[in-house]
Amino acid sequence: MADGGHQGNPGVIMPYRKPRDGTELPTWKEDLNTIHRRVRARVEHALARRKNWKIPRDYRRAGHTLATTAAGIAFLHNLTITN
Repeated sequence: MADGGHQGNPGVIMPYRKPRDGTELPTWKEDLNTIHRRVRARVEHALARRKNWKIPRDYRRAGHTLATTAAGIAFLHNLTITN
């Protein structure tokens, strides 16, 4: 999912844009844009919270071990929000 700055990239999901003639979007497109904004906000907040952890910020290990470290961080995060 991306914002409108990734036009022309077929690998991302973007919100609908208003037509150039200035007409409003149909209701179903507005509803999809609302859902898109909500999902994207949750993802951005999760990424921001992940950056608070010192482990990924100062990560200096081999690149192939990053997935295991990220999984450990996710586990620790989930552990802290359940308590």
